Amino acid sequence: MAVLVLDDVLPLDLGIPAQVFIAVPGDPYELILCGRTAGSVRTAAGFAVTVAAGLEAVRGADTVVVPGYAPHLRELSADVLAALAGAHARGRRLVSICTGAFALAAAGVLDGRKATTHWKYAHELAARHPRVSVDPRVLYVDEGQVLTSAGVAAGIDLCLHLVRRDLGARTANQVARSLVSAPHRDGGQAQYIERPLAPEAPGVTLASTRAWVLARLHEPLTVPQLAAHAHLAPRTFARRFVTETGTTPLRWLLTARLVRARELLESTELAVDHIADRCGLGSPSNLRLHFRRALGTTPTAYRAAFAPTARPGFDRAHAPATAAGPSAT
Repeated sequence: MAVLVLDDVLPLDLGIPAQVFIAVPGDPYELILCGRTAGSVRTAAGFAVTVAAGLEAVRGADTVVVPGYAPHLRELSADVLAALAGAHARGRRLVSICTGAFALAAAGVLDGRKATTHWKYAHELAARHPRVSVDPRVLYVDEGQVLTSAGVAAGIDLCLHLVRRDLGARTANQVARSLVSAPHRDGGQAQYIERPLAPEAPGVTLASTRAWVLARLHEPLTVPQLAAHAHLAPRTFARRFVTETGTTPLRWLLTARLVRARELLESTELAVDHIADRCGLGSPSNLRLHFRRALGTTPTAYRAAFAPTARPGFDRAHAPATAAGPSAT
């Protein structure tokens, strides 16, 4: 995995992939920092970082990560754009964090694709690159070979999503715990919350209700039941839930059920019908339906890819994409 460090790189964005991927048990990722050339690269904060390699690392990597940088200050050089376009043509996985999407867009690899970046720069990205479908609302976008994220914390979410996609839900959750991070948020959640919490309940959140739900995923829960646990009217509960999490109660609940199903597929030999029952989806056909809609694969195929016995020969770059899972916090 090559992390391409561009001039005026944002230091926090640069640290995200290293922090996440070196925390993966067993060291399955080999990271190398590279730039246009080996040596010193200036950051947006004024200090410099040293990279070990030049663009040859991009050409040899199976995954290339482009952290955020200051795209409005200068155009990227032709050799950098050619290296990114070449990696895309060879079928390599390209990932951007925050304004790193400007580099992918300039290389042409986002043309005809949906993408995101920090909401403050989304309009500029769309104006510069009209062939890119820019969504400023989401945390990250997984287009298979090309993945883009919003700013900073969303970069952590995207990197955890990659771990989940490559190595499964249990490993991604282990990494999230080691980073004291929420276990992988849904990429479709909002980047920022437009409405504050209701003033009549300062300091009160629905975290306890979400934790209560996670302990009862085998039950046929409804929004009125969740609202009753939170001692709120259903409409007030639903509104506050979206305010806190950026997603609806039902979408969050379905994602939680699918996360539980993935964990059981990875860690147990339970039959699919038993797993469907334990995660509250009722029947194997219902589990298969939602699994295919959300993940683009079947429970059986997912188990074959992510069960421990399947790991040694697993092709990480071509693993089935997975949706993100919620946490109580």
